[in-house]
Amino acid sequence: MIYEGKAITVQALEDGIVELKFDLQGESVNKFNRATLAELQAAVESIQSDASVKGVIVTSGKDVFIVGADINEFVNTFQLPEEDLVAGNLEANQIFNAFEDLKVPTVAAINGLALGGGFEMCLACDYRVMSSTAKVGLPEVKLGIYPGFGGTVRAPRIMGVDNAIEWICGGSEQRADKALGMRAVDGVVEPGKLKEAAIDLAKRAISGEMDYMAKRQPKLEKVKLNTIEQMMAFETAKGFVAGQAGPNYPAPVEAIKTIQKAANHGRDKALEIEAAGFAKLAKTSVAASLVGLFLNDQALKQKAKQYDKQAADVKLAAVLGAGIMGGGIAYQSAVKGTPIMMKDIREEGIQMGLEEASKLLGKRVEKGRLTPAKMAEALNAIRPTLSYGDFGNVDIVVEAVVENPKVKHAVLAEVEGHVKDDAIIASNTSTISITYLAQALKRPENFCGMHFFNPVHMMPLVEVIRGEKSSEKAIATTVAYAKAMGKTPIVVNDCPGFLVNRVLFPYFGGFARLINMGADFQRVDKLLEKFGWPMGPAYLMDVVGMDTGHHGRDVMAEGYPDRMADKTRTAVDVMYDAGRLGQKTGKGFYKYEMDKKGKPKKVVDQESYELLKPIVLEQREFTDEEIVEIMMVPLCLETVRCLEDGIVESAADADMGLIYGIGFPPFRGGALRYIDTLGVAEFVAIADKYAEFGAMYHPTEKLREMAKTGQKFFG
Repeated sequence: MIYEGKAITVQALEDGIVELKFDLQGESVNKFNRATLAELQAAVESIQSDASVKGVIVTSGKDVFIVGADINEFVNTFQLPEEDLVAGNLEANQIFNAFEDLKVPTVAAINGLALGGGFEMCLACDYRVMSSTAKVGLPEVKLGIYPGFGGTVRAPRIMGVDNAIEWICGGSEQRADKALGMRAVDGVVEPGKLKEAAIDLAKRAISGEMDYMAKRQPKLEKVKLNTIEQMMAFETAKGFVAGQAGPNYPAPVEAIKTIQKAANHGRDKALEIEAAGFAKLAKTSVAASLVGLFLNDQALKQKAKQYDKQAADVKLAAVLGAGIMGGGIAYQSAVKGTPIMMKDIREEGIQMGLEEASKLLGKRVEKGRLTPAKMAEALNAIRPTLSYGDFGNVDIVVEAVVENPKVKHAVLAEVEGHVKDDAIIASNTSTISITYLAQALKRPENFCGMHFFNPVHMMPLVEVIRGEKSSEKAIATTVAYAKAMGKTPIVVNDCPGFLVNRVLFPYFGGFARLINMGADFQRVDKLLEKFGWPMGPAYLMDVVGMDTGHHGRDVMAEGYPDRMADKTRTAVDVMYDAGRLGQKTGKGFYKYEMDKKGKPKKVVDQESYELLKPIVLEQREFTDEEIVEIMMVPLCLETVRCLEDGIVESAADADMGLIYGIGFPPFRGGALRYIDTLGVAEFVAIADKYAEFGAMYHPTEKLREMAKTGQKFFG
């Protein structure tokens, strides 16, 4: 053994070739943390000092190669002063440079995922050979940063500027065939032949058959494009990428600027440019939010995993109520491998559900994400029925009938009589108390909420709602089923609206108040979209449906009369009474026409303004900033209340629920991280500006205390 650490070993193989193996002890994956970087430095020094070494292959002792840097370390690292971040990056790059400058050929044997710093390690090698099942990529832009271990320097010089920009700015994982086609790797082999191929490549370089120094040289030099070629490549890319990324995600465009600035320098100076730009991005609120988002997501997945031991197997599911929602649930279950029965009381409902599932499966086939054979298999896994005949074999039933307490009570009591005693029943209610619905059941311990968001196939979140009598087995089984469906479950406690709708309706309340005070709904939409929402509140209400919003508001008003009950006639009342229910009727705040792809396209309808005139109680002038504040303050305060009331377990759960459930701008990290970014004291001061608007705008006592003592929700 030439070198032995807790993450890296260096061992002699044959003919002077050594194997530098990454195998981080106590972890399921390899990642670059501080300890691993220190060991890499020690391993390189051991190789440098051993005259018998003629070549190096770099391998992994795990199913993945290296998944990248240890993101847990980013939180503290990114809080360092900018100059310290630059120095730290350059120090790390000295290690990669020392490896790259070894006086022997080096070959990476990429057996699995090689992402971020993991792929940058591969780029520091002279040659890269890849398993046909492996994937590589530079996904750092998803964290609000760009590659910092030499990726912006080596990738353009190895695979060309255009390809490097596509990989770095897109942040996607790349299959082996694409990596080979873009010259990012030098060979692709079957998994079982990977190590053998890497050794063979090293031998050919040692013998002089392949000139590894000539292969290495371009990485040390300037980019081989003249001034005109550079201008065309970089300026075109900047314009396109800026349009794709939008103004709220600076990392992709900054990556291009860094590559451009470094193009006319050799490796060492280029790395200094990379480090300076990396540090600048790492200090942004966007990076803090996106890193926090990644860590929150990991924590959420870990929580969901903890329920696995208590969960019962779900071999057969059922959904009650077909239609669009039922069909979407059936599709999601079937396409992910859990057979499902779809029951309705009407044949038309069954047909609508089957058509929805078939349409969604057909789209996957069109996009090449599903074979026709797999589509047929998924359709066969959906069993339509008008009776409860086979419900005795079902492990979990999702009730998805109309949002009416009496109807749900009747259906839940009915289905309980047809399923086995230990079957779980879950209601896909969006607002009605689970504890209240459980009153219809003889076995309330087997009942909980399972709230899907529309459209089911696109929205990642499922709220699993714990009623007063819901057992751990019921919660665990529902969480496990949601995961099996490819969803992200968040367990929340019972209350009107649960987490997402409880928080969303104060946001709509802020919108209603603005319209009553003379604000233009189009202006409000544009400002909130600029803030980062995928759609403004008027457009969102059109998509949700005015009838749904009208009903939900009444439930919220009953549940939280102190702040959500308001007798004032609102814009939603006007649209609802006029039968303008939104996209479903072709008219709401906007009217809808079909575009060339058959999708509804919103257009301005002057009739909306005429209808709204009678409810404008006063004509106030608002700044853009005030409109955003009037919308965001009640949403954020209700999120704070959900955390304080124990509806969610943690700030991370609350923020992830809003991002996955209603599209809260990811670059802002969630409502509670948004408060942190503003500063709790500053947020409280903003809320107090609107105290006259009522309790929805009044900070809680605990939040005021946090403001006084300088506390934060994160960190």
